[in-house]
Amino acid sequence: MTQARAVVFAYHDVGVRCLKALLSAGVEVPLVVTVADDPGETQWYASVATSAQDYGLTVIAPADANTPELERTVAGLSPDFVFSFYYRSMLGLPLLRAARRGALNMHGSLLPKFRGRAPVNWAILKGASECGATLHYMVERADAGEIVDQMAVPILQDDDAREVFAKVTVAAETVIARSLPGLIAGSAPRRPQPIEPGQYFGRRKPEDGRIDWRCSAGEIHNLVRAVAPPFPGAFAQVDGERWDIHRTRLTGEHDASGGAPRLVSAGAECFAVCGDGRLLRLLNVVTPRGPLDLTTLAAMLAERPLPLV
Repeated sequence: MTQARAVVFAYHDVGVRCLKALLSAGVEVPLVVTVADDPGETQWYASVATSAQDYGLTVIAPADANTPELERTVAGLSPDFVFSFYYRSMLGLPLLRAARRGALNMHGSLLPKFRGRAPVNWAILKGASECGATLHYMVERADAGEIVDQMAVPILQDDDAREVFAKVTVAAETVIARSLPGLIAGSAPRRPQPIEPGQYFGRRKPEDGRIDWRCSAGEIHNLVRAVAPPFPGAFAQVDGERWDIHRTRLTGEHDASGGAPRLVSAGAECFAVCGDGRLLRLLNVVTPRGPLDLTTLAAMLAERPLPLV
């Protein structure tokens, strides 16, 4: 493969795997730009900074990538390509234009679906049956440029966000590795991307994990697995205290009484009667006192169901 030079903006597992794919293909990487870890965030993913240092690469973590100083630095390196692999900020036009042969981003969805922030979490929350990785050219509008390649991965009914993200990471590595020869040769496809209304999603906040028990069992189950740890988690106020609901399972069963949302039991198992009357089984609940013993809770619920508001 003909030698190529690329400046890489990267973070997270996708950043590490795609950076390694470039290096494995013989791409010269004179600069890696990453993000300083947030001490308030659970660091469950691989470090781009550590991986870059392990390869002896120059790596920086500026507070803002779109500064005149960094723009001059990147332009001075004369890269063939600028790549963004799960970097947490959009790159401005000066950085994009510094790439002689194109600036490309790896996005964690099947574009044009789920443009914007947290695509894996949003895909699960919205009940999608698949997600994936898309390599596309960067333009001023977020995740809107021409598509080079993409690969789908399934979202199973009980997959949580971490499990889906692991699949997307493999897809991203596969897509960049198989696209590099064409990019370097100038023969890679460039498929125009239609922009679909309602497919841009914003950043999620911990408060967005609050459960509304009036929703359907499917909607609540999707929320639980979309934000399950290591993400901030789904939660609700139950019997006067905060319960963090980390894992649930759809049952297909309905409450015949037509009553309001509440917690009930059957044998040693606990269920939430949701807004659509379907039963959602609770599998992992944490309270301020620690993990909840669901067998003990089931015995209590047999005597007194708990209302869910």
